[in-house]
Amino acid sequence: MSRFKKSKLIGACLLSSLLALSLVGCSPDVPSSPAPTGSQGTTTHEFVDDLGNQVVVANPERVVACMGSFANLWELAGGSLVGISDDALDQYEIASTGASLIGDFTAPNLELIMALEPDFVLMTASTGGKGGGSGHVDLREPLVAAGITVAYFNVITFADYLRTLETLTKITGRDDLFQANGTAVQDQINATIAAQKTLPAPPTVLLMTTFSGGTRVQDPTTMTGAILAELGAKNLAEDYPSLLRDFSLETVIELNPDHILVVPMGNDVAAMTKNLEEATAANPAWATLNAVKNGNYRTLDPALFLYKPNANWGKSYQTLSDILFA
Repeated sequence: MSRFKKSKLIGACLLSSLLALSLVGCSPDVPSSPAPTGSQGTTTHEFVDDLGNQVVVANPERVVACMGSFANLWELAGGSLVGISDDALDQYEIASTGASLIGDFTAPNLELIMALEPDFVLMTASTGGKGGGSGHVDLREPLVAAGITVAYFNVITFADYLRTLETLTKITGRDDLFQANGTAVQDQINATIAAQKTLPAPPTVLLMTTFSGGTRVQDPTTMTGAILAELGAKNLAEDYPSLLRDFSLETVIELNPDHILVVPMGNDVAAMTKNLEEATAANPAWATLNAVKNGNYRTLDPALFLYKPNANWGKSYQTLSDILFA
């Protein structure tokens, strides 16, 4: 074949190839490949919530938190809110100033929640609380039926908080905030525990809550009880579980704890404290207790020991460590 004919043949082949490619690119019958998740700014996160529900959420923009601590937690994770429960304003500094109220956390109003057209709702898996209970679980079915993503969390200890914050920051894509509000707080707690003095024996503690209806002893499964246990204190309710059912001043006097710590429940802290003192100081033996004589009968700040302290967990640990090991 001559050089001229060979050149013409090569040119024809190239032209045919270009025409074929052009036709494929313009054909409506050839689907384009789907963009990989995240290429358009969409981040989908899948997890199992604390009620065992499979949850899939992607870039939520209209979020409702049905508990004050969760509202604060979502903002610590970098999110904003369109709806919050009443206690969020009473107990936390909420940055989402335009958020609407959806009722008390013990009984969120389903109609108010639905009216906000949320795409993600945060609820508690716990059935207990300062109000004696919560009805969040009953709201799941109608919300899910409306196409709304719901997630339940149960936060009692710092470990629960850290786990929940990690989940929420994965949803928002803010690992930096998990480091700042999570692992950095863990470092504070670790440093507090490492710096504790060594005592001949673990300090004994009677931990109580006081409210308008009386007094209740707390065991190590409560938020403050768990902190005391991590700090190495001996909660007297462990060996005397009868105190959990019936507060007995006679038993307390017999046990003679090193520390008596009281967490007031209710809006009037002074009134709650006065009620407890009237019930205890009436017995002359109260003044003979080691905790009372040594100034270790204290009222704890509800912001750190009743409501979830969230980013201030480190301060909660430090406060109790200072009390126990000063």
